[in-house]
Formats: sequence, C-alpha cells, structure tokens
Amino acid sequence: MPSDPADQAAGEMRWLSIGAAIASISVVGIAIGLGVPLLSVILESRGYSATMIGANTAVAGIASIIAAPFATPLASRFGVVPTMLAMILLGGVSFVGFYFVPHFWLWFPLRAVLHFALTLLFILSEFWISTSAPPHRRGLVLGLYATVLSLGFAFGPWLFAQVGSTGFAPFGITFALVMLAALPVLAAWREGPDMSSQDGHGTGGGFARYLWMVPMATAAVLVFGAVETGGFALFPVYGSRIGYSEADAALLLTAVGLGNVLLQMPLGIISDRMRDRRHLLMACAAVGLLGVLVLPTVSGNWHASAAVLFVWGGVVAGLYTVGLAHLGSRLSGRDLASANAAFVLCYGIGMLVGPQAIGIGMDLFGPDGFAWSIGLFFALYLGLAVFRLAVRAPGG
Repeated sequence: MPSDPADQAAGEMRWLSIGAAIASISVVGIAIGLGVPLLSVILESRGYSATMIGANTAVAGIASIIAAPFATPLASRFGVVPTMLAMILLGGVSFVGFYFVPHFWLWFPLRAVLHFALTLLFILSEFWISTSAPPHRRGLVLGLYATVLSLGFAFGPWLFAQVGSTGFAPFGITFALVMLAALPVLAAWREGPDMSSQDGHGTGGGFARYLWMVPMATAAVLVFGAVETGGFALFPVYGSRIGYSEADAALLLTAVGLGNVLLQMPLGIISDRMRDRRHLLMACAAVGLLGVLVLPTVSGNWHASAAVLFVWGGVVAGLYTVGLAHLGSRLSGRDLASANAAFVLCYGIGMLVGPQAIGIGMDLFGPDGFAWSIGLFFALYLGLAVFRLAVRAPGG
C-alpha cells in the first residue's frame, strides 16, 4: 500500500501540529453544539414545523457532500493552514449572519456556507492529525481528538442553556470563541502538512471508490451523522413537546456531550485491543438502538433521561471514533487522506437524511417518532453488520 512520507516520520509526536488541528475541531464542536439547537429553537419560536426545521438543518448535509471533494484541491493550491484559517473565519462570519438575516429562505444559503467551512475543517484537521502522529500511536491521538470534539459538543449546549436563544449574545460569544481557536493554528503555521503531492487524490473515481472500500466504517459515520445532527437539531423541539423547558432540554444535550467526553478514550483503547473493530462498531449500534427504545419510557423523569442519554451519547459517538480507527487500520498515506474525505462525505450524507427523516417521523407519529426514526438508522446498520460478518468480508 503506498504511503505518504509524512506518515512515516518517525515515532515522535508532533504535539504542536496535533494541538492546532484539534483546536480547529473544537470550533466544529462548539459551533454545532450551540448553533444547531439554537437555530432550531429560534425557528420553533417563529412557528415553523419540525419538517421545515429538519429541512433547513439538512442543508448542512448537502453542503458537506459538496465540500468534501474540494478539500484536497483547495489545500493543495493555497496550503493546509491558510485554508483552515479561511474556513474558521468564513464559519464564524456565516454563523453571526443568522442573527442579522430575518428571512427564513435566506437561512438555507447561510447554513450551506457555514457547513461548507466546517466540513473542510473536519477533513483537513483529520489529515493533519494523521500526518502528525506515528502510526503506532494514532489510536491514542484519535481518542484525544474525539474527546476534545465531544467537549465542544458538551460546551455548546451548556452555553446555550446559560445565555438562551434571545438577543445577540449566543451569536457573539460563539464568534469570539471561533476566532480564539485560530490562534494555535497560526502558531503551528510552519508545521502544516504539505498536500501538494496529493495530485488529485480525493477526487473523481479515486475519491468515490473509498465510499465502498470499507463499508462498515463509512456506513457507521453515515448513521452517526444522521442521528447526531438530527438529534441535536430536533431534541429541543422533542423536549418542549414532552414538557421540558428550553434550559432543561439543553442540559439533556449536555449529558449527551459529557458521555462523549468520558467514553471516547476507553472506546479507543478497547478498539486497539480488538482483532476486528467491526464487532465493536456493531456493539455501539446495538447500544444506540436500545437507548432510543428506552428513552420514551423514561421521558417523564429528567434524571433518568439524563442517565440514558449520557451512556447512549458516549457509546454512539464511538461509531465515528472506532469507524475512523477502522479506516486507518485498512489504509495509509495518500489513500488515508482521500478516505478521510470520503468518510466525511458519508457523514454529510447522514446530516442530509437524518434531520429530515426525524422531523417527518415527529410530524407523523408525535414525540415518539423522534426515537423511532433514530432507531431505524441503528437497525439498518445492524443489518449491514450482520451481513458483512456473516459473509466474512475481510475489508470492512
């Protein structure tokens, strides 16, 4: 398997580069963790249906699908660090734009610009991490990466609960945090990876083939994108319809984020000790299915709901962490860089279908449609997992 020279740099951790890449990912976590429920609550307060809220949120998935093939060409032309800094600025400005734009139809292009920028940050940060960590410690670094991303997701809803959904404060605070996250990226400018040698990898047929090369990984991140984006977008609506206040619903999302923070490192360590990570991916999906089936039965008790969501959120996030580790165990070098883009593309597909499916489920079946729609995604993934393991497919 061909390998990029940067991947072979010997066994020292390049902590400045890793820290810069992880800092940029923290931007993604905060922006999504605060921004997605904030925008949904604003739209709900203006009288829009769950289906319309889901449709607007699903634009994020379209933007991610469009953005993924552009990551390598843009970074090759302008450099990884300049491209990341441009995307940080673009993401911050577009998020503030929601406050100043009152017309609902204009929120669709704003959402597209925001998530175009966030998608490129995902791809380029993961590539930077993969070239800055020696292969034998990549699992450890991915666990750290997922933990910091989860901290962003946990911090976003907590911040939302403190500042509420009215006024400029939630928008201005998020913009300031995004700008601060650019500082470590600037500090590591000289250590930015060189993508000029990629020469078209990640586009065209070479890009598309990675969607099918390791299907257990790409399907895992598709399911995660669907339930994470749809769940974060519509959980405040679900919470209000079953009687929770805006703050209580936001704090339940914080419980999901805290589960992510505390469980990603253990899941990463477990995955490093397993011969076949597909079994762990299957277990994560099974816990995801069980959790959403239990959720309606405990919805009347806030503390029980928080406990279920804590475990559920942490284990389900393992679909991303373990899926990325599984991908890394199958590919290396330029192949891994292209696969990262395909991986994030599948996440974008999940972002596209998840909010819409969950919104329609809630409109058709009431609040319980929230859990039933999410459960369907996990059930379909478990079906794929059983099939792949039954036919003993070696690739994933």
